[in-house]
Amino acid sequence: MKIVVAIKQVPERDAPLRIDAAGKWIEEADLQWAMNESDAYALEEALQLKEKHGGEVVVLSAGPERVGSTIREALAKGADRGIHVDCDNPAQWDALGMARLLAEAIRGESPDLVLTGLQSDDLGLGQTGVIVAELLGLPHASLILHVEKTDAGLKVKRELEEGWFQEIELPVPAVLTIQSGGNKLRYATLMGIKRAKTKEVRRVTAAELGVASNAVVALERIAVPQKQKSTQMLTGSPKDVAATLVEKLKFEVRVL
Repeated sequence: MKIVVAIKQVPERDAPLRIDAAGKWIEEADLQWAMNESDAYALEEALQLKEKHGGEVVVLSAGPERVGSTIREALAKGADRGIHVDCDNPAQWDALGMARLLAEAIRGESPDLVLTGLQSDDLGLGQTGVIVAELLGLPHASLILHVEKTDAGLKVKRELEEGWFQEIELPVPAVLTIQSGGNKLRYATLMGIKRAKTKEVRRVTAAELGVASNAVVALERIAVPQKQKSTQMLTGSPKDVAATLVEKLKFEVRVL
């Protein structure tokens, strides 16, 4: 089974973020970068499938030179080879444009399965993997916690609302978007880190894939949420205060 895993490099969760001068993105200088969390779970799912059934795991990521370190991290954990799609400013690509990039890179691999994370930690759009499936003309399912290979294709477990789960079957090739928390993530071993240095990472540009950004959705402005504090003193009998408090929690704070 050949599995392609699309991974994204995002700022580390605890990294201090500053908005750039244009107000359209964050200052990237001196930031620490890491693999997107749900993409790490997608990689883990792929590695476990490979260990059970054999095959090859190919990691795919789009971005500037720094993305190479995240690809090498995936190779150190057990992926077999990598594909780096060179694009200097991935923030300028909307979900459709990025999906086109990934889909064209995937098309030449003819994989049995494509895995992506459910959504990215930076933009959180949750669209790229689904659009990739549409562009490739493949069946897809989202919110996946577990994947099982069957004689007919795949059996997957999906997380639904309010603690409900759903199990469905679908044929291969297919595209799945993986939810965080389905597996325990592994660490790269020292031997894995050494081996990663010798594994193939093929570099390709957007021009070579025949894809231009041509964004249909533009990020016009980002801003830091405004913090607001207010204090209200409730007066009256305990019964009246309790009733007023419940009303405010329901209709103003909206936590009930």
